[in-house]
Amino acid sequence: MLSWQYYPKSDSTPEHLISLIEIFRLHESVIKSPENKLSSNQVLSILYKDLLNLKFDVEKSKSAENKLKVPVLFGKNGRLEKYFEADSFHKETGTILEVEAGRGVTNYQFLKDLFQACMMHSIYYLVIAVRNKYRSSPDFDKVVAFFDTLYVSGRLRLPLKGILIIGY
Repeated sequence: MLSWQYYPKSDSTPEHLISLIEIFRLHESVIKSPENKLSSNQVLSILYKDLLNLKFDVEKSKSAENKLKVPVLFGKNGRLEKYFEADSFHKETGTILEVEAGRGVTNYQFLKDLFQACMMHSIYYLVIAVRNKYRSSPDFDKVVAFFDTLYVSGRLRLPLKGILIIGY
């Protein structure tokens, strides 16, 4: 079953993120875990056309020329000095989508996604999609528990307007 949680919990979920949730819901039977053991690239390829319809740029492959580079630092004469790569990016809303599979929680990839989104130029929303369950680990629940703690403690202020966690 598709699960999702938006942060901060005191805000309603923006419409453009509701549309993104609907794309996951549309493909739920094909991507849901643990029944399906798709890689993050396979999940992204299933969502590809619908993301394009929502005006997202989407990584086409892992080759260098097909990766999405989101600026972090600009150098001399405005030259791109540092960037991070994203799975999918919506320039108009400043939304990054990262789709994770097995290593989403195991290797704390979701924390790297958070850090990179906070550093990216003109990014306001981060969406992290993780499996509901990976092997015997409740990955979605673990990520949500982390963000619950982050937001409730109030000890860390993020430069993002919102974060959406989707469990597939």
